[in-house]
Amino acid sequence: MVVQHVWEWIAMVKVGFIVEGNTEKIVVDSPQFKEFLRGIGIIVVEPVIDAKGNGNLLPQNIEPFIDLLKKSSAEKIIVITDADEYSICQVEKRILPDGTSYKIDLIAVAVKAFEAWFLACEELIRKILCIPDFSMDFPEKTDGLPFDYLKELARNKKVRGPGTKTSFAKRAMKNGFSLEVAAAHPHCPSATYFFNRLLSFSE
Repeated sequence: MVVQHVWEWIAMVKVGFIVEGNTEKIVVDSPQFKEFLRGIGIIVVEPVIDAKGNGNLLPQNIEPFIDLLKKSSAEKIIVITDADEYSICQVEKRILPDGTSYKIDLIAVAVKAFEAWFLACEELIRKILCIPDFSMDFPEKTDGLPFDYLKELARNKKVRGPGTKTSFAKRAMKNGFSLEVAAAHPHCPSATYFFNRLLSFSE
């Protein structure tokens, strides 16, 4: 998959993001991710809203978030959240139950947690944790949560740990996290789905 910079000739779509937590906000707010989105015809509408936990991604909370983004000129709305122990269908139903009056154009659910998408970028993990032989066949199928896997991996390899989720997300962006790379992993379907849906927004 190759993203070309084509904003000179395609109509730009203004998209508002509501995210579960600080990790996702760091990614979406980063210059690299915004540049990637511009390359596929998407402009991020400010602010990127941090719901501060999946418990706040409920109808009574989401509707005011959507209203704020619409007032800021958002044409489409994307929610990014973690599945945790639930299925993607269960998460989608919780966020967008039957009978809701608002519209969400895409609910991107990272299986287990967003850090699974970091794990899918094998070269990124090799660089950050200094583990040159790191590979990950199934980043969405870690024992426990992906961030706990990262901490255990660092302990076993006797290298510097990932730190906090926030600090690791910042290091991941600084060292070149790419949704395109995560989506190209053969066994990270939630990242692949998100990437492909983003591409469809400007079609």
